[in-house]
Amino acid sequence: MAAENGIILSNATILDVISGDRNEDRHVRIRDGKIIEISDEPLTPEGCDVIDLGGKTLMPGLCDAHVHVIAVTANFPALQAMSPYYVTAKASEVMSGMLDRGFTTVRDAGGADWGLAKAVEEESIEGPRLLYCGHALSQTGGHGDMRSPGQNGLEQCFCCAGMGHVCDGVSAVRKAAREEIRRGATHIKIMASGGVSSPTDRITSTQFSDEEITAIVEEATAANIPVIAHAYTARAVNRALKLGVTSIEHGNLIDEESVDLFKEYDAWLVPTLSTYQALVKEGEDAGMAADLVQKTYEVLDAGIKALEMAYWGGVKIAYGTDLLGIMHRHQLNEFTIRAEVCPPMEVIRQATIYAADLFGMKDQIGQVTEGFLADLIVVDGDPVEDITVMTQPDRHLKMVMKGGKILRRAD
Repeated sequence: MAAENGIILSNATILDVISGDRNEDRHVRIRDGKIIEISDEPLTPEGCDVIDLGGKTLMPGLCDAHVHVIAVTANFPALQAMSPYYVTAKASEVMSGMLDRGFTTVRDAGGADWGLAKAVEEESIEGPRLLYCGHALSQTGGHGDMRSPGQNGLEQCFCCAGMGHVCDGVSAVRKAAREEIRRGATHIKIMASGGVSSPTDRITSTQFSDEEITAIVEEATAANIPVIAHAYTARAVNRALKLGVTSIEHGNLIDEESVDLFKEYDAWLVPTLSTYQALVKEGEDAGMAADLVQKTYEVLDAGIKALEMAYWGGVKIAYGTDLLGIMHRHQLNEFTIRAEVCPPMEVIRQATIYAADLFGMKDQIGQVTEGFLADLIVVDGDPVEDITVMTQPDRHLKMVMKGGKILRRAD
């Protein structure tokens, strides 16, 4: 039973993700799911549970801007044939694991829908706060079309398990976007280039016509939600940015013009570097066909170069992973990879305050600040000095709180 007047986290060292400062001897009062008071003097309101953090680091819960919580296998054709009830049960395991790693808000980039998000909100399923797009929109033969070359029939619906919805032509893409908006999508995802896991396209291809992308952006803009785009090559990325897409997923093959366009259009880049390392090592074990795993090498090494180009060029960057099946457990490896390019504090910002801004939630999550949602984690150590504090939760993660409720706690 929750204490009547909330929870006090005492003797905390608060990591200020804006300044990078560590503020010691702080005391935080939480009530009704929010942070209502932060003091440098002990707090003793009656009726509160008091938890002494003993100087451990209190910081915002983590955000992942590119997940697929229903990707319980990397074999997408098999996923489409699974019962949605089975997929939901397995997705609950995926999301529970995300909490184990300190993630309190995630943005799904294809597959999750309003029902799964509602189940999490109502606490029927334990998981991070879930932003969703429903099915990603794809052209015929695009990255969301999982048919083999010899498979001609197309059976699909918005309610079944799967990552994408195939639609062609301006009227069809408008209707598909409107269907996902009707279901409460917090963003619309499009496939704007080829990809690794799709069997009949090339990574270097562009997908959808200008008119189709423009129509989708118009529908999303009318609903006051953004469009995010899977895109690898500079040709695909640059075109999508010019047509109004506000978030590019992956972007491994961008160029200098891309950097300029990101800044001109105030758009975001969400690299997903951990998935490529995982795919080359475990993709086949996770269910992906060997020939598709081989496509990974076309973008593997380029990802780091793209991150360097974007970071030093001043592009807005958020944390994303794009992991599938058994590879979800590598979600924190993104910290390790990005720290090769960005200072640890900057990577932490990408997974907190920057992601919150991308989500349109910068006044709600991503900081330990009065008035914000109490989405918090406690770690033993200083992650700014040692990034492994973020990547070894079994050793360092001591508490996970979402909306003022303690969901994980270790001694």
